Amino acid sequence: MDEKNIERAEAFLEQDGATRAERERLAEVGALGERIIEALKTVYDPEIPVNIYELGLIYKIDVEDDNTVVIDMTLTSPHCPVAESLPGEIAARVREVEGVKDCRVNIVWEPPWSPAMMTEEAQLELGLIY
Repeated sequence: MDEKNIERAEAFLEQDGATRAERERLAEVGALGERIIEALKTVYDPEIPVNIYELGLIYKIDVEDDNTVVIDMTLTSPHCPVAESLPGEIAARVREVEGVKDCRVNIVWEPPWSPAMMTEEAQLELGLIY
């Protein structure tokens, strides 16, 4: 085998290794995301008997390279009585998830929350659909 073919083979193997590492990271983040969602499903809005995930309050969950989790969420109303405490409770619950380094929760108001953002299960639970 000549020098050029060896270099091409080495380049191919290096690329495949990076792809394998990327696939492993993607699988790791996917599994971590599932555990985070399960943790979020244990946090309830105190005024509504449905968890915050099913209510549609969680808009985005990002897992950074160091496994810090950043969550963008909203509240049912800007005047929500737990506006001060709920983000801290969510961050604490997510930090308990195995593999999570840290968690930051951002409150966002766009798009505004509406009952249409709830899952079908939450709508059934609240009697909004039959």
